[in-house]
Amino acid sequence: MTDTTTEDVTSDATTAFIAPVPMEEDPSELFAGDSGTLDADVRRLLVRLLQRRFLLAERNPAHWRTLLENQQVVESRLHDLFVHLVVDHDRGIAYKKQVRSAELDVPVLLRDEAYTRAETLVLVHLRTVFQRERGAGQSSVRVDVEEIEQTALTYFDADETNLATRQREIRVAVQRLAKDGLIEEESEGRYRVTALVEVVLSTARLAELRDWLREQNRTLEVAR
Repeated sequence: MTDTTTEDVTSDATTAFIAPVPMEEDPSELFAGDSGTLDADVRRLLVRLLQRRFLLAERNPAHWRTLLENQQVVESRLHDLFVHLVVDHDRGIAYKKQVRSAELDVPVLLRDEAYTRAETLVLVHLRTVFQRERGAGQSSVRVDVEEIEQTALTYFDADETNLATRQREIRVAVQRLAKDGLIEEESEGRYRVTALVEVVLSTARLAELRDWLREQNRTLEVAR
């Protein structure tokens, strides 16, 4: 029989138990007073979804993986805010929509931010090119900023005297649509059009805008 000393027992007790951690030092708490239950990555994803209009898998692969792994809980948290999450797995796009109901008093969190005239003109051109090139079997669609600018300018009055201002408006529109993820600059002035244009502008809506723009041009022609 092996003798066991008091020192041995004390040593074993020390290694067998973990000293308690005060609540304020609990590693599951991300900051002082934190009562949240989600992991840090999921919280960051929620903030990203609320901050931006779209989440693109190819631009944010880490966020996208987090979304796929936690889609149910993310949707639940957004539903608590009367916000619906749309996840397009085929295109790798996620975006949110304000829940609206005639039967329920729903506070509006998301405000519709309409595109400016210049942004709409650029968007119509991008969607038209995307539809044409995809219909021709092209897997990637690209446009030059000069092409975008020239096309958009055709919808302004030909007698417009402040052409420089219109050009700046169009360039700013291109920058905003690039920020939203509808286009990605591959080289200076050369952009790849993403599948997001199909989500932002449906085929039916594209047809409506084309008709409206044609009517605008006819009105300008008559006015001259």
